[in-house]
Amino acid sequence: MESNKEKQFLKIYDELADKVFRHCYFRLSDREKAKDAVQEVFCRFWEYLEKHDDQISNAKALVFRIANNLIIDHYRKKKDESLDALQADGFDVANDDYEAIMTMLSGRELTALLDCLKKSYRDVIVMRYIDDLPVQEIAGIISERENTVSVRIHRGLKELKKIIENEKHD
Repeated sequence: MESNKEKQFLKIYDELADKVFRHCYFRLSDREKAKDAVQEVFCRFWEYLEKHDDQISNAKALVFRIANNLIIDHYRKKKDESLDALQADGFDVANDDYEAIMTMLSGRELTALLDCLKKSYRDVIVMRYIDDLPVQEIAGIISERENTVSVRIHRGLKELKKIIENEKHD
């Protein structure tokens, strides 16, 4: 017989496993590493459920925070990017920028272009438009204010537009 914690875990797993995989895959750019990350995310989520008796107010935010922390750990080990890049600031998003960019790009092109962005911009754009998370949840996941997240999305889209324009002229 399943306990309440097991039921809660299975419900969250069923609801979020694919989204967490997509999130990890876009950030790690490696299918196997993304699979490993998803497995580790849900192992840590289970450990959290076991240790805490209180009800989780936002399981989705917790799961994505665990995923982000694992991804950060991965990049810390690689030492490819400075963690200071996570501290950028930003403004409100214009959806037409996003729509214009998406109509011009295929999935592979988008992944390559996203890799050109600062990590802080890339992360919020992936969470917003690939993972389809609202700004409020992204703010909870990365422990930033909603306004900061909106600014990063706006600036990231603006930067993406510049990169696309430059590639057209090259």
